[in-house]
Amino acid sequence: MPYVPVDPPPFFHRGPSPLARLGFFGLVSLALLFADTRYRYLENVRQAVAVALYPVQRAVQLPGEAIAQVGAYFASQRGLASELDSLKQQILVQAPAIQSYPLIERENERLRALLQVQARVRGGGTGAEVMYTGRDPFSQKIFIDKGEKGGVEAGQAVIDENGVVGQVTRAFPYMSEVTLVTDKDHAVPVKVERSGVRSVLYGAGSGRPPELRFMSPNADIQTGDRLVTSGIDGTYPPGLAVAQVLSVERETGLMFARIACRPLAGVDQSSHVLVLGHPAALPPRPEEATEADAPRKGRGRRRP
Repeated sequence: MPYVPVDPPPFFHRGPSPLARLGFFGLVSLALLFADTRYRYLENVRQAVAVALYPVQRAVQLPGEAIAQVGAYFASQRGLASELDSLKQQILVQAPAIQSYPLIERENERLRALLQVQARVRGGGTGAEVMYTGRDPFSQKIFIDKGEKGGVEAGQAVIDENGVVGQVTRAFPYMSEVTLVTDKDHAVPVKVERSGVRSVLYGAGSGRPPELRFMSPNADIQTGDRLVTSGIDGTYPPGLAVAQVLSVERETGLMFARIACRPLAGVDQSSHVLVLGHPAALPPRPEEATEADAPRKGRGRRRP
């Protein structure tokens, strides 16, 4: 049979070459870009396409954004938990200092007041800290952390920022015993600041206010009067605040008035005190004349 050529189906027909098509469409693209840049005629088309494609874009982006937000949430939770644990640890570490801050502030105020008192008192003084109170429940005593090595001696007066606390009764090498003005065996010579009336303030023991004894009912003393040291004993410098009169009872038929007082110093509440130096020694008391030294009656007279 003779050969009959067969034409390929239209699917395999070849049009222009790929290079020709590339060149054509490239020129068309450049022309469209130039026209759009120059005349912007495709701006409305782009806006319409953008509006139409926005829901699709958001639908595609939502899963990724949701995953990112979930990851950020858990990461922030872990960070907050770690930061919270760190803050709790800091609070625990700083809790003692925070709780003691008001106490330290009050203590600093008392120390500043003691320094002012020390500057006013002649002879200066030695600052000391109260260690503990005495064991005897029937005595009013405290122990301070300064003793003979710190220049403290028995007989020295002890004060705080408000007034007289007591007197050093025993001095050890590194500590001292202080008997408070409220002790039943302690007495302080005082005078009424308003009227100048002198007396002696006696301690009455635990739970009872000190009192002025052996005061006549007509003595010039009133409730609220302030008592200061008179300085006549040579132990306490004159003018130190001691107590305030709480009550004055002048009952008929009694030889002496009943006068109760309130100590102005912290007494058993003070944490820091000032031990005053010894004041200038007073001249010795004159010796009292005895009967042998007294002139006899009639000696030196001549009989008539």
